[in-house]
Amino acid sequence: MWSVGVTAVMVAVECLEVGSSTLNKAAMNKGKSDFVLIVYSNAFAAIFILLPSTFIYYRNRTRPPRTVSIICKIFGLGLISCCVQTCLYVGIGYSSPTLSSAIVDLTPAFTFILALISRMEKLDLRVQSSLAKSIGTMVSIAGALTVTLYKGPALVSMSSSSNLHNELRSPQKNWIIGGLVLAASSFFLSLLYIVQTSIIREYPEELMATFICCVFVTVQSTVVALIAERNPNSWRLKPDMELIAIGCSAFFAVALRSLAHTWACHKKGPVYVSMYKPLGIVFAIIMGVTLLGDNLYLGSVVGATIVAFGFYSVIWGQSEEEKMVDDKDIDSLKSSSPKVPLLQTKSIFCRNYA
Repeated sequence: MWSVGVTAVMVAVECLEVGSSTLNKAAMNKGKSDFVLIVYSNAFAAIFILLPSTFIYYRNRTRPPRTVSIICKIFGLGLISCCVQTCLYVGIGYSSPTLSSAIVDLTPAFTFILALISRMEKLDLRVQSSLAKSIGTMVSIAGALTVTLYKGPALVSMSSSSNLHNELRSPQKNWIIGGLVLAASSFFLSLLYIVQTSIIREYPEELMATFICCVFVTVQSTVVALIAERNPNSWRLKPDMELIAIGCSAFFAVALRSLAHTWACHKKGPVYVSMYKPLGIVFAIIMGVTLLGDNLYLGSVVGATIVAFGFYSVIWGQSEEEKMVDDKDIDSLKSSSPKVPLLQTKSIFCRNYA
């Protein structure tokens, strides 16, 4: 039951994150600073979403103790999260949400390598589940690269005069810089999953850890924004696309995503969470065709199909590993239960009724 719940939450989060990235791109193209956007998104998430949620959740519960060591570790986690968001927003500003969804598919490979180094994950190619997860990861990455590198003929041609479409396509994009910055964001995101899992195993309070981390990110990103953004007008909020983008980013991309990823890392581990990243390119294609009027190309369909096969392979491997762990737990319980020999039981029975 937990597996189905975690899977549904992670798929929904990936879909919402792509939509939030699209709105953020539109806001940045209208002149909103990406550094200021990060500050407002985290501040709104901390003040209006996570703080009330934490207060309500712990109102009738004992608040978990917070040691100096835990606070310092969460502060470091906040620094990594600040790097992830800064690189992601800057990369989207230079390129597009679709390229962001494609480049972020490097995250499973980075996470798998870091998990092996930190001994959170074991690689045994003789076991089918481990082999399926490894192959599924590589297949998902190959599918994302297919979408990025191979265009092919247009299967569905659509013309759109949408204002959002024009806002996303109007400026000149520097794809090389954007791709490099997004690749750095993928590495920091993988590092975030590893550190997040380590902290949440020591301090298993997802909501409190997410709230504290969000507060730290708000302060850290404010310092970065004050240094990088010298224009005071960039801090003004306007009741248009900018405010909508900040609200959606605060709720979906900061609060909900951070809480869901922390919870999933606690339940399943960092590699499992990163495996859902290849789904982002599929959602980006669907949103591009249906909402933005983009053309549907053969490369997009082929790549999305490859990603689906890779994702299924990873999920199957994860479920097989869980079955193996459950079987081992059952065997250990059976072996630890006291066993009385049959002849001894008969002798005790005869002695009692002699």
